[in-house]
Amino acid sequence: MDTGFDLREHGGVDVFLRDCPTRAVLELLASKWTMLVLVALENGRPMRFAELRRRLDGVTPKVLTSTLRALEREGLLTRSVYPTVPPRVEYRLTGLGREVGGLLQSITDWSQANITAIQSARHDFDERTARLAEDAVDPVRPTEERFTRSG
Repeated sequence: MDTGFDLREHGGVDVFLRDCPTRAVLELLASKWTMLVLVALENGRPMRFAELRRRLDGVTPKVLTSTLRALEREGLLTRSVYPTVPPRVEYRLTGLGREVGGLLQSITDWSQANITAIQSARHDFDERTARLAEDAVDPVRPTEERFTRSG
């Protein structure tokens, strides 16, 4: 499959190929919870599990645990266990994690700045598709008549 300039010839990877190892990284980063964890930790301050869970409204303990383990496995965060009773566990981004966290913070900022336009586009799309669905159900009656009839 030709995906444009092939970096493999130069020791690189080609993300458009199915066996490219960077696809697994992109899959992890594309997860809503991964993005939110990385943004929550992006300021450099370590956080405990319960603190992260409170910050990420709606995340289940199972999903948060899975997300944290995946990020640790990829080298994006560290998990530090302190020998206290009960044990204290903190999570902090690594250099790689801070780098990608900054990128994801930019995406978060963009999302928040543009949410009104996105919601408007979503609303317009939903109205158009609803009208198309109505036309498909009743193709004989003209659109104008459908909106001007009173009964």
